[in-house]
Amino acid sequence: MENVYRCLVGPRLYRIHRQSGVEGQQYIANVIESGSDRCLKVIQFCSSLSCWFSPIILPILYRKGLFTVVGLTTASKFMLSLSLFYVTAYFVRGIGRFTNGDYVRFISILTEAQRSLSQENKKLLRRYDCELSAWPVDFRWDDGSSRDEKKKTTRSKIQVQHTPFTFKTIPYHILSYIAIHTFGRRMVYPGTTALMSTLVGDTIKQARAKLVEEKNGERAKLLTEDDNIIDSMFLDRRQNGGNGQTLVVCFEGNAGFYEIGCIGTPTELGFSVLGWNHPGYGESTGIPFPDQEQNAVDTVMQYAIHRLGFLPENICLFAWSIGGYSASWAAMQYPDVKQVILDATFDDIVPLATSKMPGAWKNLVTFTLRKYMNLNVSELLNEYLGPILIIRRSKDEIITTDVTPGYPPNISTNRGNFLLQNLLKKRYPNLINEAASALLDEWLAGESSHQEIMFMTHQVDSNYCKSVLEKYSSTYPINIGENLNQDQKKQLVLYLASKYMQDFDSTHCTPLPPIYFRTPWSHSQL
Repeated sequence: MENVYRCLVGPRLYRIHRQSGVEGQQYIANVIESGSDRCLKVIQFCSSLSCWFSPIILPILYRKGLFTVVGLTTASKFMLSLSLFYVTAYFVRGIGRFTNGDYVRFISILTEAQRSLSQENKKLLRRYDCELSAWPVDFRWDDGSSRDEKKKTTRSKIQVQHTPFTFKTIPYHILSYIAIHTFGRRMVYPGTTALMSTLVGDTIKQARAKLVEEKNGERAKLLTEDDNIIDSMFLDRRQNGGNGQTLVVCFEGNAGFYEIGCIGTPTELGFSVLGWNHPGYGESTGIPFPDQEQNAVDTVMQYAIHRLGFLPENICLFAWSIGGYSASWAAMQYPDVKQVILDATFDDIVPLATSKMPGAWKNLVTFTLRKYMNLNVSELLNEYLGPILIIRRSKDEIITTDVTPGYPPNISTNRGNFLLQNLLKKRYPNLINEAASALLDEWLAGESSHQEIMFMTHQVDSNYCKSVLEKYSSTYPINIGENLNQDQKKQLVLYLASKYMQDFDSTHCTPLPPIYFRTPWSHSQL
């Protein structure tokens, strides 16, 4: 009877990994399990989809008279019938599992690992790919022995912007709460939706199997301070020397998962790699609001330092798209990391979001994002004083605010431009004056060929720029520019811009070729 209960409440089993020369294979559920599980998935999918479309569905139901006594009675009967069907399918699935020898063996190993996560039990459990919910926790957020050594930054100072609760703002508070908790956060992070999970679910499982079976990846379950589960994958290349001594922690985009995301680029180059999924993505739990995202980042970094054994100076932060927010937070909190590489990242979510929404919604969108999802990448990144490389995609249709169908995106409105401008202003305040800013705008308004022409036009001498920079301390901000004329300042501005930013002639979602993944320029290395 105990085994029946375990099968009833146990996690979904996806695959039995390759072991001792035996090829890996997909877990084959019998007809009883597969049929009932499909019913459960359909109900879960429809439930999630209804939340997404609730602003449309609820008014329709209201017009149909659902919110009358008769309507509510009918709805209650329907929900009761659906609940009974769900419970029945849940029970039948457990019976199906109990009659499957592969699942019974798996659940026995899982039970032993839950009782005692010894190295032997962990090794046996890693033969299986399953839902992470029942997996024993490999690392807790407070397992780090020197957690308090990292830089402390008051979150309210940078992250939270409170809007006074007045009579005039009451409608904004109500509408913003409804919007962000229904369709809003799902538009910002579509990877949390059931639709996305359904579309890429099989691909993710296949990719995860390749990471484990072909790349010797180690999957781990991390527990954050707010009790979210973070699904992670570690590829250890230290035994290979070279790039393997550096750990690249990857931060995925809003439709990215570590299984099929940006970890491919550093993996090709032989780096040790740590990938993880945002809260609510894949097998990770939670909702990717900034506070939960920050706790997830902190747990991942603590895991990298205290469990995997990498010093911060041997850790590179690599982010794609909205992952730039998570990476910039990590860089601010762990200022000793080796370097930060941001690919196709924006400076601030508000101007980007308002450009994609109807103009009449601008005030509400701004209010909502500032209150609930203030992804201020530039402000956080400016707190990090180490080497940074910004990769701008010249055909990026996502983080460019001026996009006309049928035409290339207006590169001058790429939000990565503003990320670079703010960074240079922060690090070289006396150099970036009004004239220099205008020159920088002109340089950013074109692709690589345009930038090369500007280099020749302004006679940028790299050796001269190096010699000037060498005279100054490498501690930011650097007070260079006070004793330079306008031509000298222009040379330095263009030189620095070319060092901090690299152009990639591509759209937003193209995988980054390894050639673009390079060590960022550093003032201290002059």
